[in-house]
Amino acid sequence: MIQRRTLLQSGAAAALGAPALTGLAQQTVTLKFHTFMAPQSNVWLSMHKPWMEKVEKESNGRIKFEGYPAMQLGGTPVQLYDQAKDGVVDVVWTLPGNTAGRFPRVEVFELPFMMTNAEATSKAYWEYCQTVAADEFKDVQVLALQVHGPGVIHTSDKPVHSVADIKGLKLRAPTRQVTKMLGFLGATPVGMPLPGIPDALSKGTINGCVIPWEVVPSVKVHELTKYHAEFDPAGGCLYTTTFVMAMNKAKYNSLPPDLKKVIDNNSGMATSAWLGKTQQGNDPVGRKSASERNNTIFTINAAEAQQFRRTSRFVEIEWVEDLKKRGYDGYKLLETARALIDKHTKTAKA
Repeated sequence: MIQRRTLLQSGAAAALGAPALTGLAQQTVTLKFHTFMAPQSNVWLSMHKPWMEKVEKESNGRIKFEGYPAMQLGGTPVQLYDQAKDGVVDVVWTLPGNTAGRFPRVEVFELPFMMTNAEATSKAYWEYCQTVAADEFKDVQVLALQVHGPGVIHTSDKPVHSVADIKGLKLRAPTRQVTKMLGFLGATPVGMPLPGIPDALSKGTINGCVIPWEVVPSVKVHELTKYHAEFDPAGGCLYTTTFVMAMNKAKYNSLPPDLKKVIDNNSGMATSAWLGKTQQGNDPVGRKSASERNNTIFTINAAEAQQFRRTSRFVEIEWVEDLKKRGYDGYKLLETARALIDKHTKTAKA
């Protein structure tokens, strides 16, 4: 009798608990997505918004996003990573290089003439972090790692056709390694986040900047400069910048398993590759904005690019030495990154 009563009580408890469990399984979550990119930028319109919409759709509307471009939730671009780490926001897209030296191992992808194309290099960046730099972003849940298309030199008053033309120019740089590269090339590098470019160009604080074509319209560089120097792909790509899409770890861990799976399905190497490919895919749009204003676009040929390579190689040497001081085998990390880029570039061509 006692046993029967216990079973009945257990059954009743299970029955009473069923609605609560069902409610829990069907919970909805709202995530705040924060970035420095402008609401009219290609990155926001063709990368961030479609990614959020895809996650919302695959979760059957149980994950909802509040999107905040242009630092609308406050703070500065430099603070974005910590906003995700500390739970001020839920998801961010930002540059690790905004905080110079904080993520030293991923800087290898920002060394001069490392990248091939954004899709393959983004895949390499993801695999590299999974295999030899797994704790680089240990404070957050990493969703994607990517790079942009080849960097281009944009100047207001003087065209750049060679290394000699860069000497003395005040050029904005996005990250520590690109800042060093411009210094070795003879420029006076000025570090600043992307949103600061228009004001600095307008006031003459800088003579130009290095950014990929796709971001040119969103910061009006086609209007504020007259000359653009791109590199013939045969001579290699001058530089790229690394990005991370990261989620607050506690928020990720709090998701029910099915919603966590939706996030996982929209994270990783494939998502990283898609972001990189999409960003570089917008380069022709940015280039067109400059050509339609009759700005001068000069292509630095493979032979002249060799002088850029030789002069900027000191950045690579310094990076290896810096990593050694931090207790890492910089040379081995450099060779690993190169091999991964080569592997994914060849796979793409196969």
